[in-house]
Amino acid sequence: MSGTDHPASRMSDPSRPGTARTWRDRWRTWRDRRLLDPGFHRWASASWLARFIARRESRALFDIVAGFTYSQVLFACVRLKLFDHLAQQGPQDTGALAHWMAMPDEGAQRLLAAAASLRLLERHDDGRWGLGALGAPMVVHPAIAAMVEHHATLYHDLADPVALLRGERAATAMSGYWPYADTDPRAAPARLGTERVAEYSQLMSASQPLVSEQVLQSYALNRHRRLLDVGGGEGTFLRAVATHAPDLQLMLFDLPAVADLARARLAEHGLADRVEVHGGSFFSDPLPRGADLITLVRVLFDHPDDRVRQILRAVREALPEGGSVLVCEPMAGTPGAEAIGDAYYGLYLAAMGKGRSRSPAELTALLQSAGFADVRLLPTPLPLQTRVLLARR
Repeated sequence: MSGTDHPASRMSDPSRPGTARTWRDRWRTWRDRRLLDPGFHRWASASWLARFIARRESRALFDIVAGFTYSQVLFACVRLKLFDHLAQQGPQDTGALAHWMAMPDEGAQRLLAAAASLRLLERHDDGRWGLGALGAPMVVHPAIAAMVEHHATLYHDLADPVALLRGERAATAMSGYWPYADTDPRAAPARLGTERVAEYSQLMSASQPLVSEQVLQSYALNRHRRLLDVGGGEGTFLRAVATHAPDLQLMLFDLPAVADLARARLAEHGLADRVEVHGGSFFSDPLPRGADLITLVRVLFDHPDDRVRQILRAVREALPEGGSVLVCEPMAGTPGAEAIGDAYYGLYLAAMGKGRSRSPAELTALLQSAGFADVRLLPTPLPLQTRVLLARR
């Protein structure tokens, strides 16, 4: 291969018009050329200063390569309810855990060692296995375990990610799991029964506490008189709101079949008289009026831009002048959590068949196009599962 055929020689020339116009892009071009040079890698391995960086980056790359096996170790622990067992029984030796898991000692040892390497478990000095720094939160937050269990469906659709992204798959397992994905939104209320929406609603309810906590810490809901939660599912978010803001009047709007589930769940928690539940479709039915705050919790990222605009217009129509809307969902480009918004939710929503993860700037533009003003991104303590945008009518 001649020098001009080397991949580095085909990188964009920063001196050419239209390429590397900023100092950052010039640096990136220089960096990429170095990384494509085998000689640079030999130098980095030999240099004591560069060796640390090289090892760190190599480890990061291998973690991506091995990521599926890591997730399967977690999946096995969740499927076996291993974290809950150790939380209840305390540290156990390999033999006891192998017997409890109905697994040969060799298989148990392999799983336990793998989980310990991922900090899900920890091996004590006496040889017993206990919860690790990342395993204990799995017990405290059962919503995470529910998401992991649900990933079995997602893995099926990601077996051929190229075909998924090219749109070559006529149907996905996730779109079957998510009953709204292939349904005409105008016909949805009539076509979806309780049995079709129950499983998805249960997953959303299980994972909702992770989101609710962030929203409630980001914005003082008690400054409002009445809140309408659009796409409110089984009312899990409103149950948290009811405790957080006891004087706030509450309303919920979702598809009729989901609204039926919400009424039953809210009644179980003694909130039947506190929450006014409405059934309908925000694509074909007007939203109930009377609220001065409307929340959209993990609603917009399920839909393409044209439907998001339709939802936001319906929300604006239902609000009084000066009323507010909170958009709460995972967002693309979140500093320190880019992989969650762009990689995880990017492919997750591709498998769902609708929607996408959007940046705060993209959501702001959609809100403004629907007539909202004063759009602000509120700080959230842990902006992984959700970030919060506030806008006013």
